[in-house]
Amino acid sequence: MAKKKHQAKGQSQGKSKGQPKGKSKGQPKGKSKGKPKGKSRDNAAAKPRVTMADLADRHELYEASVQSVEHEIEFLASSFKALTGRKALALREDFCGTAAAACAWVRRGRERSAVAVDIDHEVLGWGRAHHAARLKPKARDRLALVEGDVRTADTRASLAGLPGASNADGAADIAVAFNFSWWTFKTRAELVDYFRAVYAALAEDGVFMLDIYGGADAYVEQEEETEYSLFTYVWDQHSFDPVSARYRCYIHFRFPDGSEMPRAFSYDWRLWTLPELQELLLEAGFARTVVYWQGEDEDGEPSGDFAPVEQGENDPAWIVYVAALKPGASRGQ
Repeated sequence: MAKKKHQAKGQSQGKSKGQPKGKSKGQPKGKSKGKPKGKSRDNAAAKPRVTMADLADRHELYEASVQSVEHEIEFLASSFKALTGRKALALREDFCGTAAAACAWVRRGRERSAVAVDIDHEVLGWGRAHHAARLKPKARDRLALVEGDVRTADTRASLAGLPGASNADGAADIAVAFNFSWWTFKTRAELVDYFRAVYAALAEDGVFMLDIYGGADAYVEQEEETEYSLFTYVWDQHSFDPVSARYRCYIHFRFPDGSEMPRAFSYDWRLWTLPELQELLLEAGFARTVVYWQGEDEDGEPSGDFAPVEQGENDPAWIVYVAALKPGASRGQ
């Protein structure tokens, strides 16, 4: 099962395999007889071969293979309505990367506003140029992109400053930390500190949505390939330390011409467990949590549909959403 992953921070693209490093074999070392002065075609240095990896954009590849933004936006809206009895209008997207979700959020509703936070200047700039810039002007006015730490970013001020802000105090109705990005925090103190920052940024009936994966396969050092028409996505669970739960993973992209974009994205995480996550959310002040388990289709494969559960199945690999509710979000599931 191919796992979705969060946007890496500041990770540069690696060199592609097979890239010529200099002159090709058989390159003449001097002038050829009978040729005019100057370099001839035979004498000129061979040009490096341009590979598919050279021409590819790692962010485009990531979004094509990992993210399903429209599905996630629909899930957020329907889940919030079921949990609170009202519509969510103001979104806070943490670890936003290219801010694809925040842009999709404002694009799909005239009353919606969003603030997207990421600490990486390059990634956020890519999102500004490729997503935010393509929004209609009125939708773009309802979006704020913030470069900063998710634990200290003042998203209330950012949302309150938007034209037609749905909440005058800048509170977000719903906050998200998807693609396991919150695993960047490796200690309980760091993680609770972050959760408390989100709690403070939410409305009284606000909801915080995260995702997490686990199962026996999560601890196995392995590579998993998923083929697409123009590239192969490789999820590399590179190493796991059982003493500290430090977890190092990479995303590689491989191409039909034999070239590769190795370690296009790198992750240095702690592999947290589902019970730990729920306990720390309650410690940070949230009133309760709801776990959404992924169902299966008729062939026994993941269906992409998630439903609330009290107990999960002992699958070797699973992905779930977790909603953390503030005390005011007391209706429904």
